[in-house]
Parts: sequence; C-alpha cells; structure tokens
Amino acid sequence: MENYMIAFLMTLIAGLCTAIGGAIAVLSKSDNKTFLSVSLGFSAGVMVYVSMMEIMPKAQTALAVEYGDKMAAIISVVAFFMGMFIIAGIDKLIPHEENPHEIKHCDGIATSDDENEEHICEAMSPEGSNRSSRLMRMGVFTAIAIGIHNFPEGLATFVAALQSPEVAIPVVVAIAIHNVPEGIAVAVPVYHATGSKKKAFMYSFMSGLSEPIGALVGWLLLMPIMSDAVFGIIFAVVAGIMVFISFDQLLPNAREYGEHHHSIYGLVMGMMVMAISLLLFM
Repeated sequence: MENYMIAFLMTLIAGLCTAIGGAIAVLSKSDNKTFLSVSLGFSAGVMVYVSMMEIMPKAQTALAVEYGDKMAAIISVVAFFMGMFIIAGIDKLIPHEENPHEIKHCDGIATSDDENEEHICEAMSPEGSNRSSRLMRMGVFTAIAIGIHNFPEGLATFVAALQSPEVAIPVVVAIAIHNVPEGIAVAVPVYHATGSKKKAFMYSFMSGLSEPIGALVGWLLLMPIMSDAVFGIIFAVVAGIMVFISFDQLLPNAREYGEHHHSIYGLVMGMMVMAISLLLFM
C-alpha cells in the first residue's frame, strides 16, 4: 500500500504543476521565452531517452518471462505504436481550435488552426466583439483538452513509479515541466476574460487533476489483473505515448517560444541528464 501511495503522490505532483503555470500567468508581468523553449526541449529529451533506453527494454524483459524473447519484442513494438495511436486519436477527437497543442501566434498570443486564426485574433483584440466570452470559452476548452491529454500521462507516471522509482523520478520531472506551460495556456485567456486571478488559477489547477485521476483509474482497473505480461504491454504503450507527446507537443511548442537551436539544446541536455541519472542507478 505504501508503494501505491508514493506512486499516486508523484502523479499528483506532476499533474498539479499546471497550477504553477497558472500562478505564473497571473502573477508575472513578463516571460522568459528562451528558458521556456529550452525547458520544453529538455523535457522532450528526457521523455524520449527514458522511453527508448529504459522503458522499452523493461517492457520486453517483463514480456519475455511469459512469451520468450522474440515474441516479447514483437508484442512490445506493437504496444509501443498502439500508445502512439491512442494519444494521436485523443488529439483527433479535440477540435483544433480548442486543442492547446495546435498553436499559432497572433501578436504574441498563441492561437490555433489557420482557418480560425483571424477569428480568434479579432476576438483577442480590444475592439473585438464578445471578446470576454470568446476568451472564456477558449480557456475552458483548453482546460478540458489538457485534461484529456493528461489522463494517459497520469497512468504512465503511476505505472512507472510503481515499478521503478529511478525511472519514475525523471519522468515526473519531465511531465511536470511540460505541464507548466499548459497551465499558462489555460490561465491566460480565463484571466483576460474575467479579470479574476482566482478563477484563472483554479481552472489551471483543475486541468491538472486528470493526471491523478488517470492514476486512480489505472490502479482500480489494472492492479487486480497485473502480471508480467500486462505490465510489459502497459510500459510499452506508455513509451509510445511519451515519444508521441515529445515530438507532437513538446518540440513544436519549444520552437514556437524560442529559436530552433534552443529546443535542440534542451533536447540534448535532457538526454544527457537522463543518461547520467540512469547510469548512477546501474
């Protein structure tokens, strides 16, 4: 039971880092886009490296106990891409104009989708009609979209923490880093729509709750049937989810906030730190 509590606590910490983003959005008067770009690249580097060099081998090892080496390799590869298809499907279910990961910039403000760019920019301008209601709608739907995306991340963090703390800690840090700008994405439109720092913070806070909820659902549904085979499949799916998130969300957003090289420098640093941390536990 103690291991479950620790895993759940780590997931809760990672998820609620959206609240840090919300706090930054309502309290800070300026942002350091270079730092944000490097941080997002760093997070991607950690997640890609740990997925390919640690999580996938662990998945194959667990599956080999029941299926042998060759079949374990096949099953883990299939599960890896299944994880990618799962998170890609979630992306497709969210309309682009409400998807926080389909971004463009309009006078320094992140917007979505070419088709709606002019419409959203107009809504954000001082003379735009129904500006507040549109901003509020954007903030609410962004919170919902982020909540949907964070659900599988919560399961990923929980399973990693339950099985291997030395892997879970950098995963938690990586997910926490990329949850901060997600919190900002929720809080900014809500704050400008309502003028309420409290409401902006609360929406960003609640959007992060889906990660511990994902962990709780994972525990209730999967723990009774957990075996080496189930664990191996889940771990491979988690690796696919993390790699997809890195390439589809973290790196594109990192490039939006800074120069191209900033995101790559962060990516390399993340991989190096992850490599060193894993070597320390060998």
